[in-house]
This record gives sequence, C-alpha cells and structure tokens, in this order.
Amino acid sequence: MQVQELVSIVPWNFVATICNLFIQMYLIKRFLFKPINEILEKRRAKADAEIQEAVQAREEANAIKSEYEQNMLDAKNKANEILVSAQKTASIQSEEILKDAASQAAAIKAKAESDIAQERRKAVNEIKGEIGGMAVEIAGKVIEREISEADHAKLIDDFIANVGEES
Repeated sequence: MQVQELVSIVPWNFVATICNLFIQMYLIKRFLFKPINEILEKRRAKADAEIQEAVQAREEANAIKSEYEQNMLDAKNKANEILVSAQKTASIQSEEILKDAASQAAAIKAKAESDIAQERRKAVNEIKGEIGGMAVEIAGKVIEREISEADHAKLIDDFIANVGEES
C-alpha cells in the first residue's frame, strides 16, 4: 500500500499554479478591472459634470434672482414716481378748478351786481315816472294851475333827491 502524503509540494505543480495565478491576474486586470475602472471613471466624470451644471444653475438662479429683485426695486421706484406725479397733477388740477370756480363765482357775482344795479335804475326810472305823474297831479290840484315842463322836471328831481336821502 502506498501512503499518500497529505501535504506535498511538487515543483512542476507549484510553477504551473504560479503561472496560472499570473495568467488569471492578467486576464482579470485586462478584462475585468480595466472596463470597471473605465465605467467608474465615466460615472465620476458624469457626476462631476452634473455637479458643475448644478453650480452653474445655482449661479444662474442667483443672477436671475438679483435681476428680479432689481427689477422689482425699479418697478417700485417707478410706481412711486408715477404716484408722486399723479399727486402733483391732481393738486395742480384742483388748484385750476378752484381758480376757475372762483373766477366763475366772481363773474356771477359781478353779473348779479350789474343786474341788481340795472334793476335798481329801472325801478328808480319807473318810480320817477309814477311819482312824476302823481306829483304833477298833486301839484296841479294844490296849486290849481298848470305847471310847465321845466317846473315839472325840477319837482320830480327834488322829490327823488329827498326820497333818495331818506332811504
């Protein structure tokens, strides 16, 4: 019976195993690690690109935000300017309206005063005529004589002067 050794080193087996190990390492490196490293490098590049895009998008968003804020500030300033301008225009228009109303009131007052003066003259003339007629009749009855036109006019003027002083 032959006894087999459990652990024995056969030099040709050892060399063949080492060669086999190096061949497997080369094949694994060439066909497994290299493609995996390429895939990992592509992923890393893609992630870096996405990070750069995100940074760029954030910068663009900040730029748009600052532009928006500036536009809002400009719009507020313009609205305030429009409001101030409208208030100035309204105050100018109200002053013009008040001036027009005052001038119209003055014109109406002047017209009313002239109408009153005209009516007064008209009333005085009517009263002169009536009083003149009555005065002539009264004077004619009192004196019982005929009065001339000149005497008649003088009596009327005297009477109106006396009436004017009393009123």
